[in-house]
Amino acid sequence: MTLLSSKGTYGLLAMYELSKEYRFNKPVKIKDIAERAAIPQNYLEQLLNTLKKDGFVKSVRGAYGGYLLATKPSNIRVLDILKSLEGEIQVTETTTQNAVLELFFKDTEKRLEKIFDISLDDFALYEQKLSNQICYSI
Repeated sequence: MTLLSSKGTYGLLAMYELSKEYRFNKPVKIKDIAERAAIPQNYLEQLLNTLKKDGFVKSVRGAYGGYLLATKPSNIRVLDILKSLEGEIQVTETTTQNAVLELFFKDTEKRLEKIFDISLDDFALYEQKLSNQICYSI
């Protein structure tokens, strides 16, 4: 069972890459984002167009053009990115005609939304966890 499709995963990867570059205030070429995040460039273009339309990124044309976040990473929620690319979070598309299960599914969807309700800045916590796990020995 997969919760996110490649759309959500790749879109989140692209947004994470752009968030790391936010402090430089320079557009990042789509080719560079695709290489860093291992995303097919044509697919990435489609995702970035959706994210641009929904106000998460902006594009700059020209030789030094590319994409950048439309606002600070702390203002961009992972949940909003996923909703932009995947639609509403749903546990199931089928109704069960069972009130107990329907209530359970609704409750589960609310819990999932809370899990994804973090900003791009919050990935710094995961970067810290990762650096604590890495151990170099000679």
